[in-house]
Amino acid sequence: MEGRMSRLNRQSFLGTHSDAILESTTIGIVGLGGGGSHVAQQTAHLGVGAYVNADPDIIEETNTNRLIGGTLADVDACMPKVAIAARIIRALHPKAQIISVQDDWHNAVDDLKRCAVIVGAVDGFREREQLERFARRHLIPYIDIGMDVHDLGKLGFLISGQVILSMPGAPCMRCCGFITDERLKQEARKYGAAGARPQVVWSNGVLASTAVGLLTQVLTPWYPNPPAFVFLDYDGNKGTVTRNSRMELLNDHVCPHHPSDEAGDPLFDIRKQTFAPRPATLAITPQSWWRRLWTKFTGRDSL
Repeated sequence: MEGRMSRLNRQSFLGTHSDAILESTTIGIVGLGGGGSHVAQQTAHLGVGAYVNADPDIIEETNTNRLIGGTLADVDACMPKVAIAARIIRALHPKAQIISVQDDWHNAVDDLKRCAVIVGAVDGFREREQLERFARRHLIPYIDIGMDVHDLGKLGFLISGQVILSMPGAPCMRCCGFITDERLKQEARKYGAAGARPQVVWSNGVLASTAVGLLTQVLTPWYPNPPAFVFLDYDGNKGTVTRNSRMELLNDHVCPHHPSDEAGDPLFDIRKQTFAPRPATLAITPQSWWRRLWTKFTGRDSL
């Protein structure tokens, strides 16, 4: 423990007991490819103590231009992406608790319910909407990252992306216009015909780094009065990350798409549950600022 505390000395500005808070936190990472692999690496450096990592895929040669920690030897060994992420994490945090789910995240929901924050690095609007809805039902902050490359013809290509923080009670991805019925319809029409999507390592790194910064704001007391809703636009051609105008337009907006009375698992049946002993918690860990916001917004302390 002595060595671990000295390793994190230079981030003591994150606030009182921030090391203990991060050590006692479980995060979920859905998608361990380009963006998610960056998140796994950076949160391990940060000192996060427990993970639920979900991705069904193994590394392929075309992944090696962006998957952090992946090697050509891993390609030959058909290494699962979740195994590569676990290796990166344990190289920095040997005692980290890691649940690796080499499967669709829908088959990891019981583990993801334990998470304090979920970061999604997935393809497609439908997948994002489902992840956000799951997180909202369980009062879990959800951070979405994604990038795309647009062919502008004679003008070349535009790299763009987004980072969105979706908090319980705050505006959601439908409120800000990122998820729309029209986009879902267009995606459904193209399903299976779009082919591999272009990806590059540096844009994934920018988006993932920004997401890890938001995750740190959610978990630790370092940033006073952080926003409950964040929508950032990335322009890879200009090298900028800017606030989307909807952040101001949705100030104090109450989300109508995820009402507070929809919180909780609709399929929960207490008669079918088995309960493990509650793990010891750190008495010094304060209540998250967003939990205080949720209590103020709904008048409820929990599900």
